[in-house]
Amino acid sequence: MVGIGFRRDFAGEFLESGKLTPDFIEVAPENWIGIGGYWMKEFRKALEKYPLFTHGLSLSIGSPDELDFGFLGKIKSFLDETGAQIYSEHLSFAKCDNAHLYDLLPIPFTEDAVRHVSQRIKTVQEFLERRLTIEIVSYYTPVAAEMKEIDFVNAILEEADCDLLLDVNNVYVNSFNHHYDARKFISQLPMNRVKYIHMAGHQQVSEDLIIDTHGQPIIDPVYELFEFTMKRLGRDVPVLLERDFNIPELEELQQEINMLREIKTRSLVKEHAYVA
Repeated sequence: MVGIGFRRDFAGEFLESGKLTPDFIEVAPENWIGIGGYWMKEFRKALEKYPLFTHGLSLSIGSPDELDFGFLGKIKSFLDETGAQIYSEHLSFAKCDNAHLYDLLPIPFTEDAVRHVSQRIKTVQEFLERRLTIEIVSYYTPVAAEMKEIDFVNAILEEADCDLLLDVNNVYVNSFNHHYDARKFISQLPMNRVKYIHMAGHQQVSEDLIIDTHGQPIIDPVYELFEFTMKRLGRDVPVLLERDFNIPELEELQQEINMLREIKTRSLVKEHAYVA
């Protein structure tokens, strides 16, 4: 399965033209909770045609603030009413002292943060009565790091007993910006916890800095890292093509979807042939 984010920028053409043929759609629940009128009708049309996956923006799992159970109640209702197959969120924080920061900021790589975040994930999973799928985010400077990023991520996955959204482009961006081996990083992740993959483009703004923009086509090195990931995984999982702005013609998005499908098929066929 390869999906696309359901965006109002191209919703009408997407639903009517047949130029774009994903296997599922993804939305941020916050952007659709409480929406009515025309856009809810369009969303319902999409749900009649495609399975739904969700990727939240406001949980702020790393925040020092108390969890917002009013917000979580709305999320739970949305997930149940839409039949969403996955609820994913970012391993980051976006709120502090009850103020929304409108950005996804990195969590310090510390043992205290592991315990704090893991307990919050457990609480969220218990409240929602479903597993949470956590995404490794891109970041541009480590904050008071006491451990390596890979050890931090793996410790949370183990202690919280949650699932992993592996954003291959984020790993590529982080490996470039922080000078580590992306393939080695992915090889050290627990592949059994990977339930969802994101793929996207980025922008290189200087010789030593890449910005994760979701506004450009996927480049060949990220496709290659995706193929490596699929071979390591050895099984099929849903993959999302992310494109948040600078939206091209739908035919161009379809070409990227086709490429992701081809790589998945090629990787898994070879892997299964090797295992046999």
